Amino acid sequence: MSTTTASAPTARPAGRRQPTRRNAELLLLLVAMAIVLMVSASIQAALQGTINLNCVYIPAALTAVFLIAHVVVRFFASYADPIILPCVALLNGIGVIFIQRLGLVSATGSGTLPETYGGQGLRQVIWTLVGITAFCVVLLFIRDHRVLSRYSYTLGIGGLLFVILPAVLPSRISDPNNNGAKIWLALPGVGQIQPGEFGKLALMVFFASYLVSKRDVLSLASKRFVGIDLPRGRDLGPVVTAWLVSLLVLMFERDLGTSLLYFGIFITMLYIATERTSWLLIGLVMFIGGSVFAWSVVARVQLRVDIWLHPFADAAGTGYQLVQSLFALGSGGLFGTGPGAGHPAIVPVASSDFITTTLGEEVGLFGLTGILMLYAIISLRGMRTALDVRDSFGKLLAGGMAFSIGLQVFVIIGGVSDLIPLTGVTTPWLSYGGSSLLASWILVAILLRISDTGRRPAVTAAPAVQLQSAPTEVVRL
Repeated sequence: MSTTTASAPTARPAGRRQPTRRNAELLLLLVAMAIVLMVSASIQAALQGTINLNCVYIPAALTAVFLIAHVVVRFFASYADPIILPCVALLNGIGVIFIQRLGLVSATGSGTLPETYGGQGLRQVIWTLVGITAFCVVLLFIRDHRVLSRYSYTLGIGGLLFVILPAVLPSRISDPNNNGAKIWLALPGVGQIQPGEFGKLALMVFFASYLVSKRDVLSLASKRFVGIDLPRGRDLGPVVTAWLVSLLVLMFERDLGTSLLYFGIFITMLYIATERTSWLLIGLVMFIGGSVFAWSVVARVQLRVDIWLHPFADAAGTGYQLVQSLFALGSGGLFGTGPGAGHPAIVPVASSDFITTTLGEEVGLFGLTGILMLYAIISLRGMRTALDVRDSFGKLLAGGMAFSIGLQVFVIIGGVSDLIPLTGVTTPWLSYGGSSLLASWILVAILLRISDTGRRPAVTAAPAVQLQSAPTEVVRL
């Protein structure tokens, strides 16, 4: 009797570990902070005629804060997109430096540290630290973005409360600056906060969860008109509800920008969920109808439209903000006057609503275009995150957040350049203010958590041993 033994097939060598790109993120982050330092030095040289260690303090503090954020991402979201954090850090750093630039002493001042580095610039550094703290807390405690869907209705109700709360409060609390928009909460000992910024995040989570559960119903078509599948009439309820809420915000809070953001984000997420062009067309028609209605009944909207159409009709009065913004952008030209060499303080609220005008005057069209490209990169990487993640909830949430960044920037840039009526929306990470900065960093944390889930290699079970690959013995008698 002879025995022949077939040898088992050799196992394939293990594949290379997928890189996390955290070192690339660190390098980009250091490059971003080097740019912030150069801008700070340029501003000090232009305003004070010298460069000393004073220009290093704020960039150094920001670098330390952002490195903490990088370390948290490295250990708790190691596969997250490596581009988003450096881009956001650069925008945040430039915003802080230019906010501080508006409070710098002139070349005739003494330039001492208390005079030079205080006021809004120092407060914005503190708010950046608070924002990074919230960023880290989100990444530490939310290890799976799908956990948010369990609390979608709670977040939806909370988001609505955040949105409507300023409308029902007295103007001395919801409009402490008497600028016509009731979007604030003036809290003793705390200051002013803008609850709508946090309501927007909560509502996006609710929108994503709701649309995932109702996607099949909302995708049904009743009739086909001009090659477009129209939804059933009874399925229009969510759109009508979002439209009415945005109109109520516009009428009672007199805030055109927030109203546009809420409705635009919902319609876009609805389109992403259903892939029905008809929803975009219906949303556009409802937006136009709502705009005409608001223009006819809300005096503030009428004033904004009049200023938009005829900014120079009352250049020293109602049109003063927009006219000064246009003059500043025109003065900057292609290359700008140089950091610290312009006159941005002439424009009202230059550190918040018109921060992009400040930048446009001193860095010019090319510099402002570069800043807008940073926003475009963040939005595109957010959309890429939506494509990478495997679950529908994550896709919708990442897509909605990425679109909200692009829409918000379009609304504010369009307003200060007279492309669309002024809305008073803040520029994410650039404008002065704690509420916007804190909410924006929380958004980045959620986006990176989704990105980490989408880019992380899938865990595959060990393949079962097939019968044909098992060792065999042939017995001959």
